[in-house]
Amino acid sequence: MNKELSLLLDLYELTMGQGYYNYRRDTRASFDLFVRGLPKNRSYLVACGLEDILDYVKNLRFSETDIRYLKSQNLFTPEFLNYLKKFRFTGDIWAMPEGTVFFPDEPVVRITANISEAQILESYLLNTINLPSMIASKASRIVTQGQGKQLFDFSLRRNHGAQASLMVTRSSYIAGFDGTSNVLAAKLFGIKPSGTMAHSFIMSFKEEIDSFLAYANTFPDKTILLVDTYNTKKGIANALTMGLYMKEKRNKLFGIRLDSGDIAYWSKYARQELDRAGLNFVKIFATGNLDEFKIKALLEKEAPVDSFGVGTNMGASIDAPSLDVIYKLCEVTDEEGEFQPVMKLSKAKRTLPGRKQVFRLRDKNGKYRGDIIALEKERIKGKALLVKVVSNGKIIYRNPTLDKIRSRLKYQLSNFPKQLLAIDASYRYPLKLSPQLNRLKNKLSRRLEKRQ
Repeated sequence: MNKELSLLLDLYELTMGQGYYNYRRDTRASFDLFVRGLPKNRSYLVACGLEDILDYVKNLRFSETDIRYLKSQNLFTPEFLNYLKKFRFTGDIWAMPEGTVFFPDEPVVRITANISEAQILESYLLNTINLPSMIASKASRIVTQGQGKQLFDFSLRRNHGAQASLMVTRSSYIAGFDGTSNVLAAKLFGIKPSGTMAHSFIMSFKEEIDSFLAYANTFPDKTILLVDTYNTKKGIANALTMGLYMKEKRNKLFGIRLDSGDIAYWSKYARQELDRAGLNFVKIFATGNLDEFKIKALLEKEAPVDSFGVGTNMGASIDAPSLDVIYKLCEVTDEEGEFQPVMKLSKAKRTLPGRKQVFRLRDKNGKYRGDIIALEKERIKGKALLVKVVSNGKIIYRNPTLDKIRSRLKYQLSNFPKQLLAIDASYRYPLKLSPQLNRLKNKLSRRLEKRQ
């Protein structure tokens, strides 16, 4: 982890830390990280970001440079700065493994630690869960509507920064994408790099056919020709000429790409012309502001597109660019060191008290029929979704490969009701509180309202 990340937190994490140091130094607490509600066009979410969180927790240190900077702000006592200088996370973390489908109010990550340690983690955890989970959820919808067609992440140029571009590629691959145009991400994550050509390459030649010839001679077995720089019909004709030329040389034109206009119409026209010329092996790629809605519409029109390159609308999750991800205290120790449940009562922002677990229930056919949020020690007949990943500050969880995470998500989605995957996102998966948690919530709520 980059040491500079130690100060990647909101200032109030440290000012509260100073207050805890002064008045609640030995207090322990538990915090839940969850999403308050589903964003637009979503009926489920996909957990991502745990690997980065574990790396952060393992390596979190405040350097001498960090301490000098904090000292210069004239906010913190020498004693607290010395505490930060020796800082190590020593608590426990439970989390849903990456690739787990989750729903609002379900704890995705649960921290139990000294209250200062748990508080200092807040900003990074929220930041790190937000983007990857948001993108994986969007990309998963695109995969569903793609109906098995190949999908490629072409979003690099529209991602919100270099680090975000890596997260987007990783998250989209987990969701089921087949490759990426992002070469660094491909290298780091072992994902297939993929790309064609830009309009600029074609425009740099006097004639379109000359650019096609140059590219075909350069990549005789991997040529994909972009056919809509000037006139799509003429571009397809030039691609046919190039395909026949390559066939004579015992090479194969790999594909053509459509990036604009009526893709349904032009893909049908291109497929007809290619097949008529004996070039039925040539693939048709489509790009151009695609998302799950446009891909669904194209396939409903029976557009013969083999692969889709998806950019901005997925890479920025254009219709739902953020998650309402929350990190809230759910229990804290009293003067005797005993954990006591706590909750927030703010209107529309109430939280659930106590240390909790999420259980996923199956019907008689093995399909998922609902989730229950329960107190940690309750006995519920279902699969517990939160697993222990850090114990007394030590990482005890082995990160699975991306392919295993990808398989986990695919398996889970295959076991939910089909309505969950519908593009209109109108279906709401059954989610309820256990009787014990519900009683605790109501009892504590009455007590707190009376106290106020």
